[in-house]
This record gives sequence, C-alpha cells and structure tokens, in this order.
Amino acid sequence: MPDSSISKFFEKSRKERLDVIKNFANLSEDDIKSLELPDGGITFDKADKMVENAFGTFSLPLGVATNFKINNKDYLVPMVIEEPSVIAAASKAAKLARSKGGFNVVADESYSIGQIQVLDTDIDDSISKIKENTQEILELANSKSNTLSKMGKGAKEITCKKLDTDFEPMLIVELLIDVGDAMGANVTNTMCEGVAPLIEKLTRGKTLLRILSNYSTRRMVKATAIFDKESVGGEEVVDNMIHAYQFAKHDVYRAVTHNKGIMNGIIAVANATGQDSRAIEAAANAYASRSGQYRSLSEWNKDSDGNLVGTLEIPLSVGIVGGIINVHPVAKICTKILSAESAKEMSCIITATGLAQNFSAMRALATDGIQKGHMRLHARNLASAAGASTEQIDKIVSQMIEENNISVNRAKELLEQN
Repeated sequence: MPDSSISKFFEKSRKERLDVIKNFANLSEDDIKSLELPDGGITFDKADKMVENAFGTFSLPLGVATNFKINNKDYLVPMVIEEPSVIAAASKAAKLARSKGGFNVVADESYSIGQIQVLDTDIDDSISKIKENTQEILELANSKSNTLSKMGKGAKEITCKKLDTDFEPMLIVELLIDVGDAMGANVTNTMCEGVAPLIEKLTRGKTLLRILSNYSTRRMVKATAIFDKESVGGEEVVDNMIHAYQFAKHDVYRAVTHNKGIMNGIIAVANATGQDSRAIEAAANAYASRSGQYRSLSEWNKDSDGNLVGTLEIPLSVGIVGGIINVHPVAKICTKILSAESAKEMSCIITATGLAQNFSAMRALATDGIQKGHMRLHARNLASAAGASTEQIDKIVSQMIEENNISVNRAKELLEQN
C-alpha cells in the first residue's frame, strides 16, 4: 500500500516531486506531460468552449499535501491555491494526526435536492394530490436519466412544504435524488423540469422555479481526528486551542475567519479536482448559520487522556464523474492521484483536508501567531515580485526574516544591493 508520509518532500526538485507522485498514483507519461505544460493543462481553444467571451486562461499553483491517512488509506492530496502556508500546514496537521490513526470520516449517500415552486394553487389540496401520485411523479423523473435508473439510483422521494412569503403562500415540491458519483446539478435540474408539467396538472397551479438546492443537507460528511497532546505542544496549547474554538463558536466576527481557514483546505482540493467551489462554500456558510447565528463549522474538545479532538461536519456535494473533470485534463489527473472510487470517498478526502487546515491555523494562532510561518512563506512571493531570480530569492528572504522587515520595498532594496 502506498505511503503518503514522505520525508522532506518540500526540499525535492520539481522532477523529483513528479516522480514521487507518478509512482504513488501510477500516473502515465502522458499524465506527467500534462502536468508539465506551462498553460496549466488547458489551452485557449478549450477555454473558449467552456465560457463565453474568453480571451485567455488563468493559472494558479498546484501543490500536493502529504501525510494524509483517511479511513486507514494513504493519500497525496492535490491542492490548487495561491495562499502561502496552506499546503504545508495541511501536511503538518496530517502528519500529527497519523499517530492516532489519521482521520476517520463518514459520509451520506450522494443525495441531491431538487425544488419545484408552485404558485396560484390550493396548497393543502395540492399536497394531497401529489402524495397520491408520488409513484407516477418518481417514474417520470427517473425516465429523464437512463444511466441512474440502470444503476438503481435516481429520484427516491417526494416531499412538499408550504412557504409563507411577503407576497403570497406558495407550495414547494422537493425531489430527493440519488445522483451516484456525480455532483448532480444537471440531472437534478433536468428531473425538476421534466416533472413540472405533471405537477402543474395535479395542482392546477403554475410552476415557476425548477432547480436544485445547493444546500445539500442530505449529503453530510463528518471528519474526526485525535491529536496527541504532547505533539500539539502540551496541555496549555490544547487548552488554548479549545479557547480559540470557543471564541469562533460564540462570536460571528471570529467565526467567519475561522471558517475561512477551513475552506482554505476544502476549496484548494475542490479546485484541483474540478468541483463546484461556489456551491460548496454556499452550503457550508448556510450550515454554519443553522442555529440562527453564524458559528464555527468545526468543534474542538479534549478526550479523557487530554488529547485534542477535532470534528468537522459539513454538507458537501462533489463528484468524480461529469462536469469539468471530463474537460480539464489536470482536474482529471488530480482525481486520479486521489484514486477516489466514489463521490463519497472524494467528499471524505476534502472534509479531512478542511479539518487538517483548521487544526494548523488554530495551533498557529494559539502559539506563535499566524504571521510567523505565513510571512516566512509570503516573503518568497515578495522577493519574486521584486524581480529576484531563483538564485537570489533565498538570500533575500533570509535577510528580510532576520531583519523582521518583510515587504516588497525591502526586497527591492536588497535586490539592488546584490
């Protein structure tokens, strides 16, 4: 079984890193060539077919987090992000979690929720009619996807709710759809539009919106990890991290930044694997507000031995088939590196990465402060922005850190002196 605990991966050359990833994930030579392309794996011609009014492409750094053990399986986790320290922090957290077994993650089946808005109807009578004709509606919905039906998936349930609004009451009909290994937006929307005429006939009303909900509360994922108290930094650091969590739990201003750190990990993996990052963030933020106040998405406590225990539970819609994965070669390769065999497995990996990043951010805040490590890495970006060559960067970075003067202006001054 491949081992993701790779010593001093950051010190290796690009070729050495690619060799490690190639061997770990059994990548082909064509995969490696795609990763080496200067355009980030997508040509303008392909981009022009993906969006309107295209005039170029935009690349971001693609890195890999090491050390991850999730449900007793090792992973190298591809991450696309421009922010320094995130990948290193996730790797460090994953390394510390390994001593207690890594991350344990459970995920729901891949259920998508579709909503059909019905106006100008007798709501109570319409609900009764829809319940009486549930089977017919489900059969019509499933006729819109031969693939899901053959797999034993597809539309499974129908529910109704009355919604009081500022204008008039309305009926909302919801389809619960098992979308398998896809994110499921397209098939959900197709089914909603497909059954709308039948719902209009049954309710004698007017259907307006027919679309999925990105608030995927039937697609929950829960990750847990234990961090040995001594490796965290001792009892005081553990207690301080729990105090930091309590701050985020009870104060919205802290909670937003706390959750942003979680999303640093989640969205970096989502970007690498071609997921809908906007849907993921919208659902997570809604879930953080489910109590009526925006709160921390994660929870942190101590076990009976004084070790730090972290839990992250979020609604998460992701897929390993369809969407951009079929179009973008690098997203396809990143999915291959993860070797996720299902959308459920992909959701477990992404959630574990969010918890790892949250741990590292909190630990930094509760000890030396976030800037020490962050600015050390940020200094490399500033030196590069000042025009330093690869050979000059390390010297300029070291001097800026020694002076505790990390800025692009200081980098320019040092560059002129060299």
